[in-house]
Amino acid sequence: MNVLAFGQRQYGLAELDALAAGLATKLAARGARAGSRVALMASNRPEFVVAVRAIWRLGAAVVLISPAWKDAEVRHALAITEASCAVGDHPVLAGLMPMLSLDDPIEPGEARPPAPDPDGDAVLVFSSGTTGMPKAVRHTHRSFAAAVEHWRDALGLTAADRIQIVTPPSHILGLLNIVTALDAGAWMRLHRRFDLNAMLRAVETDRITVEMAVAPIALAIASHPDLESFDLSSLRYIMWGATPVTPSVAEIVTRRTGVPWVPAYGASELPVIACNPLDRARLDSAGMAVPGVELRVVSLETGEPLGPGETGEIQARAESLMAGYLPAQDTAAAFADGWYRTGDVGTIDAEGWVRLTDRSKEMIKVRGFQVAPAEVEAVLHGHPAVSDCAVFGVPDTADGEAVIAAVTAAEAIEAEKLVTLVGESLASYKRPREIVFVPEIPRLPSGKVLRRVLKERYGRPADQ
Repeated sequence: MNVLAFGQRQYGLAELDALAAGLATKLAARGARAGSRVALMASNRPEFVVAVRAIWRLGAAVVLISPAWKDAEVRHALAITEASCAVGDHPVLAGLMPMLSLDDPIEPGEARPPAPDPDGDAVLVFSSGTTGMPKAVRHTHRSFAAAVEHWRDALGLTAADRIQIVTPPSHILGLLNIVTALDAGAWMRLHRRFDLNAMLRAVETDRITVEMAVAPIALAIASHPDLESFDLSSLRYIMWGATPVTPSVAEIVTRRTGVPWVPAYGASELPVIACNPLDRARLDSAGMAVPGVELRVVSLETGEPLGPGETGEIQARAESLMAGYLPAQDTAAAFADGWYRTGDVGTIDAEGWVRLTDRSKEMIKVRGFQVAPAEVEAVLHGHPAVSDCAVFGVPDTADGEAVIAAVTAAEAIEAEKLVTLVGESLASYKRPREIVFVPEIPRLPSGKVLRRVLKERYGRPADQ
């Protein structure tokens, strides 16, 4: 039975296992063994899947390196993980250490692997790195298997489902989707890169049942001029992850296609935190804690637990939680009394619905009041002239900080009209002091806004 498609090529699970066995033999000849760390830097391709399975057959850990990274970033990743060997298809990695090329033919093998040590490292994936050099997040075979189980159950994924992977598998969501699909026996299509038309055509021709979307993909779907020409009726839902949902964007897609959304919430450190129930998903919440995950909200000032509906930092604990960071000295600050500090700000109501407002480090403090950039962005996104936007704060002598909105406009719009729009919907202190029109909003592949870049490019003290 085929489980993976790439272009016109189809792979069955037995073939993937045989190829993984063959590649594992090659890696073992280069010194990879249980406890080793193997760097993997590759484009979206079936051999990526084979390489991950080969590394795990040896009881080794895969170090996922983004193919978008440059020399300095890859050097940093290799240094902190102490990877002993490498496999991939990228010249940057090949230039830094001997690399087994995925462009070379892989001869199938037959050896059956021993079960890996459940407490041994399975994957090291890098945090988003919105500030400074990224940290490596360590997951054991036990913690990642728990995350896969949580994701499969949250999505209701079965062998009858068909999904496609357009996000980079070097990111936690891409890898999680691949491994979960194989675990559930679902069929998946792997795309070399994101191409909106190719993705929509695949939904139609492959009869995809579950689609994954991060913010840039959701925006692209909503603005597609010929969206109605694609038959998307096979989709059960589209999952929105990595960033809080922009309701106006999601509603446009549903209105034009009839396909509902299922918001979910996770992090590299704890891949599945919350997900909307499939039978009653809503756009104003990241969902409820998935079974096996405990959540609480604590005060941003004191760290004391808060009650239902009170705003603070979301903290979590679960079997799927990371083993720690590399460098190891960064681990302690990520925890409070055994709870993982997500850095996300939000509320959990009495029924357990989670609402995210922003990142604690990105909250803007105006005259002592907290302003969540995502809240202002949601209002701006509601204007038809705004194709994308991001909000950040700059120092201000009188107010502490001032709110600045970077806007990519689809058509001419006066800045004052956007400021007024926010003022009509939100408290006066949340109105942008200034609207900066920009050609594009810088984002990570996950969809997260690079506010640091916006501040560097467009930010200046408001009283200058």
